[in-house]
Amino acid sequence: MAKRRGEDTVAINRRARFDYEINDTFEVGIALVGTEVKALRAGKASLAEAFATVRRGELWLVQATIPEYAFGNRANHDPTRQRKLLAHRREIERMATFTQEQGRTLVPMKLYWKDGNAKLLLGLGVGKAQHDKRASMAERDAKRQVQRALRDRQRA
Repeated sequence: MAKRRGEDTVAINRRARFDYEINDTFEVGIALVGTEVKALRAGKASLAEAFATVRRGELWLVQATIPEYAFGNRANHDPTRQRKLLAHRREIERMATFTQEQGRTLVPMKLYWKDGNAKLLLGLGVGKAQHDKRASMAERDAKRQVQRALRDRQRA
């Protein structure tokens, strides 16, 4: 009996929640060529500078890097090519209306395998101001200190 695959993370955009206030998330598919699939199976990808955009009713992933497959031939893919994202029409329309306002963007948060298919977690993000980022850092540090105090208290 074949083992069913679960979720296998390839790349995470660590700065997504730091730079943006994420309001909602969508799981979308991604259209890939053969050597991109092999490179992703090897666990190589970067979402650091990537974003998604809606053009002519279609959803596109821009500036995501999937490096060339090491054993690929001359038909290897372009590492930073624009890739089509697969989502329901209503979801695409909702994303398009969301991004109409200034400071709003579609942020790729996580690229992963789900049941053998490449999936991308897209967040509807509003850019944070510098003081909001500082508040997030202070909140994270406070939580860390509380956890340390509780851990030290349990050891004593």
